Amino acid sequence: MRIGIYGGSFDPIHYGHLLLAESAREQLQLDKVLLVPAAIAPHKRGHESAPATARIEMLKLAISGNTALEISLLEIDRGGVSYTIDTLVALHESYPGAELILLVGGDTLVDMPNWKDPEKIAAIARIAVVDRPGANFESVLVPGAEVLRVSMPLIDFSSREIRDRVAHGQSICYRMPRGVEQYIRHAGLYANTVSNSATDA
Repeated sequence: MRIGIYGGSFDPIHYGHLLLAESAREQLQLDKVLLVPAAIAPHKRGHESAPATARIEMLKLAISGNTALEISLLEIDRGGVSYTIDTLVALHESYPGAELILLVGGDTLVDMPNWKDPEKIAAIARIAVVDRPGANFESVLVPGAEVLRVSMPLIDFSSREIRDRVAHGQSICYRMPRGVEQYIRHAGLYANTVSNSATDA
């Protein structure tokens, strides 16, 4: 079994996330892709995310009907700061014999040498990178890493931008599945929060 692992805050999930997951599933011939919402992402400590329950509900709405995409609550249930290596170790134990493929954007791969235990990450999972605008990862060195390539059409907007648009009363139509958009409106998410983070996809 080949399993894609795609972690993030998903605050909120949008079409860029979904297209990345589907492009990787198709091009890498994955049996499924696990979407792993973070409890607290290491690079976003201090950023106030939507509640985990809301982010999970948006994920459920976004992938409804697509049996190849699944939600893993591993990091939410564990709580605290979510480190990729801890998640991969747990998934390796849960899926013995499966080939784990970590899905990241090119901008994320650039920072991977600074992650917790990058060499151990490379030993447990292959890494699949999706090009992002302005990311130069040709010289990224993670000892032992096997890096696969995934191509996808450019979708140049982010969760941060969506949060800011909601906060300013602007349209978020066509940036995510309609059910997710309606949930954000009905739940009143992001209405009073303007993000200062430039790193949130």
